[in-house]
Amino acid sequence: MTKYTLLIYGDPAEWEAMTGEQRAAHDAGHAEFRAAAGDRIIGGQELEPAPTATTLRGTTTSDGPFLETKEALGGFYLLEAADLDEVLALAKLLPEVRAGHSGVEIRPVVDHG
Repeated sequence: MTKYTLLIYGDPAEWEAMTGEQRAAHDAGHAEFRAAAGDRIIGGQELEPAPTATTLRGTTTSDGPFLETKEALGGFYLLEAADLDEVLALAKLLPEVRAGHSGVEIRPVVDHG
């Protein structure tokens, strides 16, 4: 089995502007994903908004992510699956895949074991 990280990116302004009904539908999409993925999920969390980030480069610490993009990392899942096809099938359930302002990046995790 291989471990994969699903990195969820989106426009923070779009997430903040969600109505209660939109947020409920979004949360339901994640619940559907978690139910389908089951014990393949070995970790994951929603992250606080990007402006709460602290960036360390060399010996300099600064507030915020200072990305050259309007999209920010909003959360992640860590899955263990047989192959990328299995992960892709599950990832298609995430609401960020269907939203115009967001997406999901899938990366295999390096196994140093």
